[in-house]
Amino acid sequence: MGRIFCFLLWLMAVPVFGQSRQVLLETTEGNILIELSDLTPVHRDNFVRLVNEHFYDSLLFHRVIKDFMIQAGDPKSRHAEPGTYVGEGDVGYTLEPEFRVPQLYHRRGMVAMARESDDVNPDRRSSGSHFYIVWGKTISTRGLEDIQQRLDTLTNNTVKMTPEMIQAYRRIGGTPHLDGQYTVFGEVVEGLDVVGRIMKVFTDDYDRPVDDVRIIRATCRNKE
Repeated sequence: MGRIFCFLLWLMAVPVFGQSRQVLLETTEGNILIELSDLTPVHRDNFVRLVNEHFYDSLLFHRVIKDFMIQAGDPKSRHAEPGTYVGEGDVGYTLEPEFRVPQLYHRRGMVAMARESDDVNPDRRSSGSHFYIVWGKTISTRGLEDIQQRLDTLTNNTVKMTPEMIQAYRRIGGTPHLDGQYTVFGEVVEGLDVVGRIMKVFTDDYDRPVDDVRIIRATCRNKE
């Protein structure tokens, strides 16, 4: 499988994450607690299965792009030598897309699956294991208008930013140009500051952190 890219106000009215399962990522930079959405059962169940199989234990955050996102999920990263390229390993299968805009979209702190680009993956199927946590930037109203025009073309007019989404992208930040093209399936509910720290690490020409940032352990737990 080729290199996987993700070209790259909380919704109070919709109980998106009501009874969802939570996943704790214990990393070398601190803990990140993710809550998975019941609106994306294929991605939720796949992620839970991999976590229960200890697939993510010891994997690197192998791709970090400042003010964009942090990515993990390459099984080859577990034993990757320092300074080598990481990103081509995967689990050998893909997942059908589960786009759930406007309930789930790319505001800061959301968790989504990476995938190969449209030219080799026109159905926009997700990687079976590579996921990323959104950071992004705050965006002006004019900037969002330009992005909406691009989304109209890329999604055949199927993705429209709601007032709530616009407010979130202006005040919280994110990567709205990915909406309706990459499946968002969870959100960081604790440890967004840890994501911010990882975002600031020094990286090489392949966007790999020079000093490894690793998921020590990933575990499932029920929401309290």
